[in-house]
Amino acid sequence: MEGRAGVIFRAVLAALFMSPILASPVQAQIVIAHRGASGERPEHTLAAYDLAIDQGADYIEPDLVMTKDGVLVARHENEISGTTDVASRAEFADRRTTKPIDGQELTGWFTEDFTLAELRSLRARERMPEMRPANTAYDGQFGVPTLGEVIALVKAKEAETGRRIGLYPEIKHPAHFQALGFDMLGALLQELSAAGYDRREDPVFIQSFEVAPLIRARPLTELRLVQLIAAQGGPVDVEGGSYRQMITVAGLSRIATYADGIGPDLRLVIGPDGAPTELVGQAHAAGLAVHVWTLRRENAFLPEDLRSGEDLAATGDIAGQFARLRDAGIDGVFTDNPADVIAAK
Repeated sequence: MEGRAGVIFRAVLAALFMSPILASPVQAQIVIAHRGASGERPEHTLAAYDLAIDQGADYIEPDLVMTKDGVLVARHENEISGTTDVASRAEFADRRTTKPIDGQELTGWFTEDFTLAELRSLRARERMPEMRPANTAYDGQFGVPTLGEVIALVKAKEAETGRRIGLYPEIKHPAHFQALGFDMLGALLQELSAAGYDRREDPVFIQSFEVAPLIRARPLTELRLVQLIAAQGGPVDVEGGSYRQMITVAGLSRIATYADGIGPDLRLVIGPDGAPTELVGQAHAAGLAVHVWTLRRENAFLPEDLRSGEDLAATGDIAGQFARLRDAGIDGVFTDNPADVIAAK
């Protein structure tokens, strides 16, 4: 039987000969609430999404992983000791284990080892308490939402506000879940279609750091697809591939055969000196939209010249950083602080 790497290699080669799909025009600098308004509420909770919508975010971003019984839930990682109270729950102590995730050994508690009913018993907590101590006041108040519950919130807020609210789901570790027998992409497309999202003009972007799911998705859906790009490393499902290769002119042309946009680390768009790189212009020339991640207001996440004092948790000049990104020509920005970015716009 052909190995998995060979199947992926053939899929990538096939994509190279497809006709490029140019990104459709999008609103200038759309604001994507990164895990919700995660600068003010524990991430990936309905409260974080609700606040982001109230603050005016154009899109909310649920990162998606799967439960033991095959339900898509919103968590940044399938290892959940940092974002829930699972480590303090005696009844789940025996679920602690070590697994290889994307080539790294991780120890903790993993969503695929819990049924949805068990996950619902857990309570969310702030992932970065040292950076966001105010958010710890909400520890224990919220649960782990399903994708269905996130969609229901969006529909309810659309009815309440009279405006369209976008969804920007990311499928996390799809190769890992595929090895466990889960079809994340199929489950996502089915759930989105059932909710009425299946046309190109619908306010949905599907994103992934891996390549194969996006190539597979291209003939299956009209929804827009985004290739995520980190500053280091490469997609785990392309042997020998690197993200740096993907942001060359040739690499961007290849991405344009299966995706509508790229989601690069903002450090690939703004250099250490604060000046823009060539990436946005090159991506646009390939017909790709550019949505950068992640804009945060704390000093720790801003360049030194935009920080306010020595306290890494203090608020720096997020508006100044947004201005640099805007001037670089980006089409959208992921942010933990949608209210601040909307004010800067």
